[in-house]
Amino acid sequence: MPINRRNLIKAGLALAVPGAALVAAGASDTPPDTRNTPAPQTDTQEKNAVKKTLAYVSHPYPERSVMTKGLQQAAESISGVTVRNLETLYGFDTRAIDAQQEYELTRQHERIVFMFPTHWFNIPPMMKAYLNDVWGSVGPGLWQGKEMLLVTTAAGGDSTYGPSGRIGIPLADVFAPMKASAAHTGMIYLPPLAFQNVSASRLPQYQQQLIERLSR
Repeated sequence: MPINRRNLIKAGLALAVPGAALVAAGASDTPPDTRNTPAPQTDTQEKNAVKKTLAYVSHPYPERSVMTKGLQQAAESISGVTVRNLETLYGFDTRAIDAQQEYELTRQHERIVFMFPTHWFNIPPMMKAYLNDVWGSVGPGLWQGKEMLLVTTAAGGDSTYGPSGRIGIPLADVFAPMKASAAHTGMIYLPPLAFQNVSASRLPQYQQQLIERLSR
C-alpha cells in the first residue's frame, strides 16, 4: 500500500514538536498557569512542619538570667514559635496579666511551652499568676489535644535530684502539679526538657537540644 506523503509529513511534525499531537486532537499545548496554585506538601514537608508553638518564659530575677535567656533566644530562632516573656510584658505584677489576650493566644496554638528556672522546686511567681488568671477555674478539657512541654534548668545536680539525691526524685518529676494541670485541661504532657547541674559552658548544647525538640 503506497504511503501518503501528506500523512507522513504530519506524523513527522507530531514527533518533532512537543504537544503537536495534542494540538491536532484539539487539546491545548499551553501548560496551566500554576503561579498562584500552592504546591502540594510532600510527606517529608508535613513531617518537618513545626507545630504552632507558644512559649511562655519566666525568670524571677531576669537581670541574673543566663540559661533561661539563652534558651529563650534559641526558641526565638525557630520559625513557627512565638515567645512571650512574662516579666518583659508585665514586670513583676502578678495582677497585671492580660488574661483575655493570653487566653486567645493560648487557644490559637497547638503546643504550649513553659520555660523557666526551677524556683524552690516550683515554677516562678509570674508563671503561676498566668495559670491563675488565664486558666482560672475552668472545667476539664479546656485545652483538649494541645501539647504541654516544660523546659527548666537547675543548679543542683545528683546530690539534690535522683534516687540518691536529697529529694529522692529526678528534676523532671518535680513538677507533678503541672502534669496534673495538663491532664485536667486535656493536654498531652510531653517528657520535660530538664537540665540540672547547669553551666554556662554547656549552654550551646542546651540550646541545640531545645531547638531539636521544638522543631518536631
